[in-house]
Amino acid sequence: QVRLVESGGGLVQPGGSLRLSCVASGNRFSFWDMSWHRQTPGNQREEVAAIRARAGITYDDSVRGRFTISRDNAKNTVFLQMNNLQPEDTAVYFCHSNVGDAWGQGTQVTVSS
Repeated sequence: QVRLVESGGGLVQPGGSLRLSCVASGNRFSFWDMSWHRQTPGNQREEVAAIRARAGITYDDSVRGRFTISRDNAKNTVFLQMNNLQPEDTAVYFCHSNVGDAWGQGTQVTVSS
């Protein structure tokens, strides 16, 4: 069973930065497609960035140029570096793996002055 554990959320002022981490349990992590999603109350979860073994890296238009997704396969970890955060980035952020269609528990990101 795949388990994903996110960390790194918090409260930050507009223009600030945060780095989210997602550690995965399991083997052959380098072959997994990993993605970051976010969700606000009353709205559907939306994908903001993905790093896929064959398709490469993609970003939602709302975060392109500000967020960077990366992975450390030796540590079974995927990262989301978020720069120039804005209040509209406030959400619960989840990581997802195509292996096992697994979701993490989510980490809250709040951008506010």
